[in-house]
Amino acid sequence: AVQFVESGGGSVQAGGSLRLACEFPALYNRNCMAWFRQVPGDEREGVASISGSGRKEYSEDVEGRFTVSRDKAKNIIYLQMNNVVPEDTATYFCAVDPGRTNVCYFRAFQRGGQGTQVTVSS
Repeated sequence: AVQFVESGGGSVQAGGSLRLACEFPALYNRNCMAWFRQVPGDEREGVASISGSGRKEYSEDVEGRFTVSRDKAKNIIYLQMNNVVPEDTATYFCAVDPGRTNVCYFRAFQRGGQGTQVTVSS
C-alpha cells in the first residue's frame, strides 16, 4: 500500500531551485495537503498548503518563491522551490488533514512521511 513518500531533496546553492514531490495514499485525494519543514531542535513550520479544490496558502517566508501544486491523477503534491536561501535548509515533509478538504489550517495537519533533506549553501 502506498504510504507517504517524499523525494527531490538535495544540496543546492543559494539562488538555485529544487522540486520536491510527495506521493500519498489515494484515500486523501480530496483532502488538504501541506508541506512542512523542520530543523533539529525546532518545531515544525508550515510552508505551503493546498486544498482539495486547489486553494493555496503560503508562509510569509516562502511567499513568492515557492509554489505548491497537486496532481490528482497521480496522488502527488509538489513543492517548487525557487531562489532558495540558506534559511530554507531543513527536512521537508508532507502532511495531510484527514478532516478537511476546502479550508486548510497548518495546525490541523498530521505528518505523512519521513521527509527529504534540503540543504542550501551560501
